[in-house]
Amino acid sequence: MIIFDWDGTLCDSVAQIVVAVQQAATGMGLKAPSDAAAANIIGLGLREALARLYPDIPEEELVAMIKAYSATYVANEEAPPQLFPGALDTLQALRDSGYALGVATGKSRRGLDRVLARLGMEEFFEITRCADETRSKPHPQMLQEIMAVQQVAPHEVIMVGDTEYDLEMAANAGVASVGVSFGVHSVSRLQKYGPLAVVDSLPELIAVIGAR
Repeated sequence: MIIFDWDGTLCDSVAQIVVAVQQAATGMGLKAPSDAAAANIIGLGLREALARLYPDIPEEELVAMIKAYSATYVANEEAPPQLFPGALDTLQALRDSGYALGVATGKSRRGLDRVLARLGMEEFFEITRCADETRSKPHPQMLQEIMAVQQVAPHEVIMVGDTEYDLEMAANAGVASVGVSFGVHSVSRLQKYGPLAVVDSLPELIAVIGAR
């Protein structure tokens, strides 16, 4: 089974997330984070991400900022989301080779369902898990729940992601991983978690996974 992160791995949505975080912050009267700081927390659950950026704000402000981010992200979502080159062909090739596919994401359930519906991609994935349903990455619970439902063992699973949160989650769950170099975190940060490979494009996954 191959489990993918969404933002920064399959979907080229990092810039949109960064803008939404910055606009939500300024709307709350807070100093907007830099592009790099806002991008760095992508992959965590929304609550965990915003709390990491603003560790000193009270709970009620954090809740308000979560709502502001969600509203801003949706309001800015004019065109359909863009997938990274080769994403659909890679997913189809893996399915044709007999792999079950899943998604483990820091997005909310509502957010993931919306984007999958807009792209007509619901059929690609056997199972999806979102950060508002379980523990945020890098805790392994998200992967553990997927494996339990699908009745697969850790050695039968590969996690694909663009952040150290993805690869650390995989390591914590005893699952092999593959990093992608075109997302949020640098190759050197990804390599710390011992991935099978760090690929520069999604189609490269087919050879890496087939050689395992």
